[in-house]
Amino acid sequence: MNVHEQAGAGRLAGKVALIFGAGCVGPGWGNGRAIAVRFAQEGAVVVAVDIRPESLPETLELAGRYQSRIETQICDVGDVAQVAALVQAVARRHGRIDILVNNVGGPIPGGPAALTQADWRRQLDLNLTSVFTTCQHVLPIMQAQGAGAVVNVSSTSAIRWTGAPQVGYAAAKAGVMQFGRVAAVEYASKGVRINTVLPGQLHTPLVDAFLAGQQSAGDIDALLERRRRRIPLPLSGDGRDTANAVLFLASDEARFITGTELIVDGGMSARCD
Repeated sequence: MNVHEQAGAGRLAGKVALIFGAGCVGPGWGNGRAIAVRFAQEGAVVVAVDIRPESLPETLELAGRYQSRIETQICDVGDVAQVAALVQAVARRHGRIDILVNNVGGPIPGGPAALTQADWRRQLDLNLTSVFTTCQHVLPIMQAQGAGAVVNVSSTSAIRWTGAPQVGYAAAKAGVMQFGRVAAVEYASKGVRINTVLPGQLHTPLVDAFLAGQQSAGDIDALLERRRRRIPLPLSGDGRDTANAVLFLASDEARFITGTELIVDGGMSARCD
């Protein structure tokens, strides 16, 4: 039994976890879906949130015998009123929110001259403002509790050129990283830890959907192979690898870790070529 299939050891037993972006754009192990499943396996009460109702049943299905620990909710993180209402409802229903995971995001291709003003704003709103909005409403609850853990999902695009001009996405994801550092220092004395996971070029349904929208079908396999060759480790990671990193930072095993980043990219960002 490998690390992706093992039963949970109760590392999040008794915790209430709110995960934004817990669905997926297609079948398989997206980051948010995998995070929700791993958290349920580890004993958390999981509130799995997504904007697409059709994306959440597979999250429950993949959780198998742990799906009773997952409740699903629909919310648009771009709507501040929706986020505020959801957060308050979760806090009332469960009495607390111990973990917040921000996994909402996605790229729009284009460099500074090609990206439109509207798409630039959309990239900032989707990838960065969403993190601000959820934290704005959850952090006061964690502060009142005297404890909490926030894990934001950024990208290695925040720190490296990763093969495509997507300046809005890269800038927004870099903002997520710095947001986490600054907020972590402010909230450390309040018992709240804030960290960031930077996934690299994992093979997730979002990648398939993005490539399908950009390339002809015959080019996709070649592009995936080029992506794989950039990775020093001899395998392609997926959303479950992101989930295990998020799990560690959300758990009490990371009690002395805050204001930092964990890169999950098979060594790709360590390469100099």
